[in-house]
Order: sequence, then C-alpha cells, then structure tokens
Amino acid sequence: MNVNISNSWKSILADEFKKDYFKSLEGFVETEYENYRCFPESDHIFAAFNHCDFEAVKVVVIGQDPYHGEGQANGLCFSVKEQVKHPPSLVNIFKELEADLGKPYPISGDLNDWASQGVLLLNATLTVRSGAAGSHQKKGWEKFTDVVIEQLSEKREHLVFLLWGGFAQKKGKKINDQRHQILDTGHPSPLSANRGYWFGNKHFSKANEYLRAHQLDEISW
Repeated sequence: MNVNISNSWKSILADEFKKDYFKSLEGFVETEYENYRCFPESDHIFAAFNHCDFEAVKVVVIGQDPYHGEGQANGLCFSVKEQVKHPPSLVNIFKELEADLGKPYPISGDLNDWASQGVLLLNATLTVRSGAAGSHQKKGWEKFTDVVIEQLSEKREHLVFLLWGGFAQKKGKKINDQRHQILDTGHPSPLSANRGYWFGNKHFSKANEYLRAHQLDEISW
C-alpha cells in the first residue's frame, strides 16, 4: 500500500507508519487490493487527509467504513463520486442541511467542497472489499484513526467534532471537551433517523456558531 498522504499529516503520523501494526495493515491491504475489488481506489485511500491539511481542520465528521458498492466511495466518509445516486444516510444528511440552514438539497453527493474548507471526513476504517461491509475492520485501521483523533484533540484547539451514532460516539471518547466542541446525535441512516434520532439536530448551524465564536471562518455547507 502506498501511503500517499500530505506532508502536514505525514509529520504528525510518522511514528505510526513505522509501527508493526501498521506494517501488518499495509500488507493486508496490498493483498486485498491485488486479489479482490476494493474501495476506494488505491490512490484515494488517504483522500480525507489530502483534501484537508492537519492545520486546516475545523470540523471532524467520523464515519465507519467506505461504501462498498461499485463507483461510490471517494475516500471521504458519507461522500460519493459525482453523478452517483445518494445513499440513504447522505440523503438524510442533506435533508437536515436543508431544514437547518434553508439551503437547497445538493445535486452532487461529492463532499470535497466541505473537505477543502476544513471538514475532515474521516472513516474509522479506510478501505473495504466490494460488496462486503466491514470486511477490512479490525485489521489496524481503527488503531490508526484513533491516533488521528487523539492528535487533533491534543495538538489543535477549537475544533468541532460531529459524532453521528453510537459508533462515532465511542470512537470520540478521548476527545478533550475542554478544548473542543463535541456535538452528538443519532446516525443519519434511515433506521435511526426514522425513529427520531437524527432530524432536528441542527449540527450544521451549531458548528458554524462555535467557529464564529472563536473567530474562525464558518463552513459553507
């Protein structure tokens, strides 16, 4: 696996790349990509980092693993490639965005524009085998992304962490809530949203309110 990651993150995570667990993870990912169809494409595995430098991060969204359908995943959590049908969770994210900020429902499901403004769209697991949700979990990615979150919590301040659903909330347990704003709610999946655990959370406006209060540019969601 080619660790194609921006210099800003490479310096922060250099020690992780040398550790045995990460070397084992690299071998696993290489074997999977050689023998199976996997997502995202290999040059997009670290897209979340390459579209949002460490010092540029303002908001962190934590997902679980990439979409496992053909042509969907682009390396950013909840995001899909241009002209791809929006998955149900993304539909509900956009519906909440509409209700919260009065913005029209977006045509594109590609969230690169959010990333370029400082939104780190981080999946806990960065790769997946086609048609097999969760197939690359517990191979080392979770340990790596835990370190990412810990580094952001320790070395940055006044970030907004959006923890959507129980998985993200467990993942974010070590975030320093004295230095950062933590907003949690149900997962945007239909199962959670239709039970009343997603809609009305107003996370988009709340995130911008916090950024403005700390003299930071808000996100144009």
